[in-house]
Amino acid sequence: MNMAVVGMIAGMALGFAGYFGGFGAFLLVAALGAVGFVVGRFLEGDLELGDFFRRSDERRR
Repeated sequence: MNMAVVGMIAGMALGFAGYFGGFGAFLLVAALGAVGFVVGRFLEGDLELGDFFRRSDERRR
């Protein structure tokens, strides 16, 4: 799926959550979307679990 379409769908979901559920629902949908994004990248192999726990000076090597 094209990234523009994915962005449009995410924006529409956030818009609906904000309109119907208020600001709290907007934040909840945004946070769960970010978690889903990270999990998806991890499952695709683009991220490794160690990337979150390494110190910044170790990443540059």
